[in-house]
Amino acid sequence: MSQKLTLFLFLIFLANQNHVLTQLDDLYFQGFNDVRNNMSLNGAAEIEKNGLLSLTNNSKSVLGHAFYSHPIKFKNSTNGKAFSFSTAFVFAVVPKYPNLGGHGLAFTLSTSNELPGAFPRKYLGLLNTTVSGSFSYHIFSVEFDTHKDYDFFDINDNHVGVNINSMISNKSVPAAYFLLSSEKEELDLTSGNPIQAWVDYDSVKNQLEVRLSPSSTKPIYPILSIDIDLSSILNDSMYVGFSSSTGMLTSTHYVLGWSFSVNGEAKSFSMSSLPSLPETKDLLIKDADMIEGWELQVGPRRFSYQELREATRGFREKELLGFGGFGKYIFEEPKTILKWEQRFKIVKDVASGLLYLHEEWEQTVIHRDIKAGNVLLDSELNGRLGDFGLAKLYERGSNPITTKVVGTLGYLAPELTKTGKPTTSSDVFAFGALLLEVICGRRPIEPKALPEELILVDWVWDKWKSGAILDVVDPRLNGEFDETEAVLLLKLGLMCSNYVPKARPLMRKIVRYLEGEVALPELVAAPDVYDGENADASTDSGDESKDHMYFYPQSS
Repeated sequence: MSQKLTLFLFLIFLANQNHVLTQLDDLYFQGFNDVRNNMSLNGAAEIEKNGLLSLTNNSKSVLGHAFYSHPIKFKNSTNGKAFSFSTAFVFAVVPKYPNLGGHGLAFTLSTSNELPGAFPRKYLGLLNTTVSGSFSYHIFSVEFDTHKDYDFFDINDNHVGVNINSMISNKSVPAAYFLLSSEKEELDLTSGNPIQAWVDYDSVKNQLEVRLSPSSTKPIYPILSIDIDLSSILNDSMYVGFSSSTGMLTSTHYVLGWSFSVNGEAKSFSMSSLPSLPETKDLLIKDADMIEGWELQVGPRRFSYQELREATRGFREKELLGFGGFGKYIFEEPKTILKWEQRFKIVKDVASGLLYLHEEWEQTVIHRDIKAGNVLLDSELNGRLGDFGLAKLYERGSNPITTKVVGTLGYLAPELTKTGKPTTSSDVFAFGALLLEVICGRRPIEPKALPEELILVDWVWDKWKSGAILDVVDPRLNGEFDETEAVLLLKLGLMCSNYVPKARPLMRKIVRYLEGEVALPELVAAPDVYDGENADASTDSGDESKDHMYFYPQSS
């Protein structure tokens, strides 16, 4: 009996090995209902009842992976040369808000079908800060990116790129396709409509081509062509599939059909034969007037009482989006004391919202009145930045115009009184004040405090210098907080409170600090001293500036 069992297990082992080594069969999935057992899914990915493969949903900062369950042989065992391969697939990006996609999807070849440790958002569920750029990782992808990320030198928020072991594309082009007349036509990846893509690698020519089309016909000309030898990138066997993610902006990323072939040409799809996308929900208020484009450009739209009543179903409690400013929770004698975890999450929520306003919308939005009183909380205590009555819009790259200084005392950046020009950096200054008040449970200016504690940022700085920084944490927490996170937020609050605009970090860097993607610099400059990151701005201060820069003592 034992010998038979051993022989049986040995035959299973040989069968699995044979599957890997001789897997040259074409894949052709016209929907995914009948091939559920052949797909490995994780994250937010799932196969819906009608056969649609959804990689993500409308949740924020999620990722989804869908790979063919078995590894496929990609190399000639004799000479180590990568095989030619071809794939065709139909996908759709359905954004939660029209034309605001986040973040994208990628056709992927990887040594793993799970991609452990990968980040969502701009990493598309492929890599993280540690492995991005590492040539030992062996990951190849063609990204269909709907978000412009400056860290990765993205060309726009609607592009196709070829990536090797990195989120920085070796080559990228705006999403488009060629008509039969050889004229190029732009293609909106976030249109919500099905788009067919073809990726073809020729191992003889060492050339990769990518084509797109909103129809069933494969274009003659590629939209992207790159000379590349994948032999050193691909292992003998690799997993093939898709990865996707969302960020602050969300989209549902669908794959309707997929074909793949090694040493052959993948079959194209007839769009009409694929599973149907779900109908887009009507986001307008029932029986309300249509919002015209000019209304959005001119300013806020006024809603009638009747519209608001209908939208909230008679102002029902369940329809409440948020309530008040969460200063109802950290100042004076609140009914409920926010726990540390709640405070930390609210801070991250506000930071993500500001990043979107500063860099991710089509125009730069400067809020101009960031404070605890303007942060709304929903029923789950998620932070929502509100009150845009003082906000200003600017075209990206343009200089803000001089305007009347408005805002709240204690949150106003010092340069505003001189220039009168609100900037993203002046928003960062106010965010720094918000950070400190959330941690300390005190307003930026506290008239009733002792003289040395009157100005919050000065008091925090004095405690930082003396190595007693944790003394400033809200005593109502009764010591129940994460010391590492507390030091992170206090340090970041001091950096944002620097009097020199160029010394303050950008919101995208702040979000990365808060997410733990990058480490904060060890040195912290006094609020009235430039931290030296910009050599031109620090040359005048001489060596004296070093006396105003401090490590946080390890003994504390």
